[in-house]
Amino acid sequence: MEFQKTSTLLIVFVVFVVAASLVSVEAGRVLPEDFAGANHLATYPSMYMKAKDTMACWLERLASGPSPKGPGLIGGT
Repeated sequence: MEFQKTSTLLIVFVVFVVAASLVSVEAGRVLPEDFAGANHLATYPSMYMKAKDTMACWLERLASGPSPKGPGLIGGT
């Protein structure tokens, strides 16, 4: 009985892999060729500045100094 369940699952898996390999999918949208170029930040300077300002704001909100003493790990480590 166990062999029958295992073989059935194996057959279903093989059929799934074969069916998935036969299906071809093309890209939904294509990025511009120069998107990954060195000057892609120059294309969107306002987005870069907004992200930079947001990150600076988040980092300013972090607490500075050592963390409060707590129970810590067992074993004194």
